[in-house]
Amino acid sequence: MKTFGENLRELREAKGLLLREVGDTLKMDTALVSKFERDERKPTKDQVLAFAKFYNTSAENLLVAWLSEKIAYELVDEKVALKAVQLAEQKIRGYKHKH
Repeated sequence: MKTFGENLRELREAKGLLLREVGDTLKMDTALVSKFERDERKPTKDQVLAFAKFYNTSAENLLVAWLSEKIAYELVDEKVALKAVQLAEQKIRGYKHKH
């Protein structure tokens, strides 16, 4: 299973772009883009959406990959993580029905 950063790197390499070119176009520091690709930093939601638009890829797929990684990273050391995620799923479904 690829990390979010690996996905970003693959998208960039598939377009034959340099980190500098991506950074310049998205108005991000090249070092920051590199850190995202190496999973040393996590982008914001707005940055994820900017990458999706720039790479002309599904914003939903990129957001799902980003959000799932955020959740997994936060819960990785919790013994009851999977139970908590299952309960969270039920709560999300319940909240959606209320709105």
